[in-house]
Amino acid sequence: MTAHPTRTASQNASEREPLLRPRDGEIRGDTDPTLHGGAINPVGQTGDHAEAQADTDGKALEEDGIAFRAAAAAWSFVVLGLFVASVGATIYQLQRHYKLSDIQVSTVFLVGPVGYSLAAWFNHSIHRKLGQRGVAIIGPSCHLFYAVVACLHPPFPILLVAAVVGCFGGGLLDGSWCAWFAALKHANTLSGLLHGSFSIGAGLCPYVAALLLSNEYFWYQLFYVLIAASVVELLVLLWAFRKEDAAKYHRYQRTQLSPSDQADAPAVLRYKATWVYAAFLLAYVGTECTISGWVAAFMLRVRFSSVYAANICLSCFWIGMAAGRLILGTVTDRFGPRRAVVVYLLLAPPFVVLFILVRVLWVSAMSISLLGFIMGPLFPSSIVQLVQFLPKGSHVTAVSLVATVGQAGGALFPYVVGVITEFVGLWAFQWMILLQFAVLLLIWVLSLRLPGTQQPDDDENDRLSQE
Repeated sequence: MTAHPTRTASQNASEREPLLRPRDGEIRGDTDPTLHGGAINPVGQTGDHAEAQADTDGKALEEDGIAFRAAAAAWSFVVLGLFVASVGATIYQLQRHYKLSDIQVSTVFLVGPVGYSLAAWFNHSIHRKLGQRGVAIIGPSCHLFYAVVACLHPPFPILLVAAVVGCFGGGLLDGSWCAWFAALKHANTLSGLLHGSFSIGAGLCPYVAALLLSNEYFWYQLFYVLIAASVVELLVLLWAFRKEDAAKYHRYQRTQLSPSDQADAPAVLRYKATWVYAAFLLAYVGTECTISGWVAAFMLRVRFSSVYAANICLSCFWIGMAAGRLILGTVTDRFGPRRAVVVYLLLAPPFVVLFILVRVLWVSAMSISLLGFIMGPLFPSSIVQLVQFLPKGSHVTAVSLVATVGQAGGALFPYVVGVITEFVGLWAFQWMILLQFAVLLLIWVLSLRLPGTQQPDDDENDRLSQE
């Protein structure tokens, strides 16, 4: 949602509406069973009839279970955060257990894009054949499979294959729930809550790992906790989305989307916004994964911290990010993500400089926490901005696609750090973070040049209509 120069009465009234209410104009005719799940006004209903219908929207939302589904999706992101943070929390122990070099252990970052690419490829088909319920079953099942294999500490190549399966499940959940939340009213706030849930899980994981490792448990015993979390995730999502089958998805496609709205991946790529925000997420997720993947090892090997202190620093990063997503979401909603993100990206480098120059443990933990706080709204804000430029029917495909590109950055950037540190030392990690924030700011400034509404070229529009 972009910022407006003045706040009208209608805008103020919209802030008093339920958070989980769909956006005006997005739902017509029958219900929207797949992406919104809320009550609607029939076409042509105006005046007193529309107001009377609006009064019953809250009850209809409760009856349809959208609040419970949103809570279930948030728990799913907590579990997703646990899995993502497990890499950085155990990478030092993983390296010692398998006797790997920095380059070899960095291959653990490369499995994410493989799983996410497969998820982006199959996400639309799963929605068509199984609906959101299919995602709710397959995603947690993949998490559970990965956790079970990891706790058996198999040979490293087998562990990587299991991680691909886990990332496939994470990619399905990530793309589906992000697209759904981004299409709701007060999207920045709700997306902030969703991604804040991710950061809560990511913040808990290093803390749990620190407790286990400091008490002489093995790194793979962390995955016992992830098995339990995955089982709960599977049960909760299965119950919450039990009615969201393929029939509902197809009904939404027929009643809510025009043929020009429905787009596959090649059609989505015709929008400039897709490329710009994909580039931004490539750099953003790369920066996030560089910090989360290497900061604990950096504190151990360069700052000579204890295992417990190193993982606490990592936990502080994720807790700061959770706070940023929960608190700054409303700030971003008020001022608009286009301007707010510029401010966030200008505030981030000073905290990196503080982390570099002051080598006191508590200052390092504080600066990395504040850095996470500032980074918190960046991912959800970019997703919310992206869907403003695209037809509704392409939201899931587009979000899955840019999330996959983001995962490519999440693999490439930390891997490059691993390669560089193999030759020059891990001290280079801190300076690479500073460089990555400069790249992020440049890409976001370029995104400001996009027009308020985008359409493909006229020839492409004609071809899409014929298809």
